[in-house]
Amino acid sequence: MMTNSKKQPEWGTSYRLIASEKWRAKSAAMGKDVTRTLVEYARPEPGMQVLDLASGTGEPAISLASRVLPGGHVTALDLSADLLAIADERAHQRGLTNFTTRQGDAQQLPFAENSFDLATSRFGVMFFRDAVRALRGLHRAMRPGARACFVAWGPAEQPYWSSTMAVVHQHVGGSMLAPGGPDPFSFSDSGSLSAALHEAGFSAIEETAPTVPWTWPGTAEEVWEQSRAVATPFQPMLGRVPTEQWPDVQEKVLTAIRQYQVGDEIRFGATIVLASGTKA
Repeated sequence: MMTNSKKQPEWGTSYRLIASEKWRAKSAAMGKDVTRTLVEYARPEPGMQVLDLASGTGEPAISLASRVLPGGHVTALDLSADLLAIADERAHQRGLTNFTTRQGDAQQLPFAENSFDLATSRFGVMFFRDAVRALRGLHRAMRPGARACFVAWGPAEQPYWSSTMAVVHQHVGGSMLAPGGPDPFSFSDSGSLSAALHEAGFSAIEETAPTVPWTWPGTAEEVWEQSRAVATPFQPMLGRVPTEQWPDVQEKVLTAIRQYQVGDEIRFGATIVLASGTKA
């Protein structure tokens, strides 16, 4: 049996919330192509009832809400009420009245059977404590013929991670990620997310690994500050860097990031896993 058991990360910690506010616009700009890719892949239609899991500050839920009008509705679910408050504010600013948030755990979805026509999750499925259990619960909450569509990170060996967390790892050694802790790359192996969807009862499973733009509209210093603040799974490793060694580590990271600088942008590119399954 495939499981993906993990200790519960502290997604709503204060430093992450502060970073979410400070870098809201630039973070959204960096992730917009991943969001667009997932939304297009999900094929939302007017009237659909949509569930977005691990929605955080609101994407792709907000983008989907505008696509399922008239008559459709999007529910954004996340563990962190504080992050969902940001999502609510963003939806309100866009005048969306068909968008609601719900604090809850993907492992124990608080919804009746056959509630949703479409489900999505952007960089969330990798962090479910037991992915198969969560996907089984999602399968129960979906209507026959409904699709569940996911984006997960591809391999760690790609520009964004190699120029940030991998540089720190080279310096401090040990484990890049805490054993048994959250792993952004838990579905990076080809077919692994498909296998989880199959075990959870989904059919008509699809999986692909495209590379999409992942561009920070600003400086190397900015992207590194934001990365350190929001990269919850890497906090134990970052905490192992001795204070007196941080200037040297930071300079190496910034040098690595600047390899991808083009004008006023940092153009990394991101290899992602895009997968879906259908409830028969």
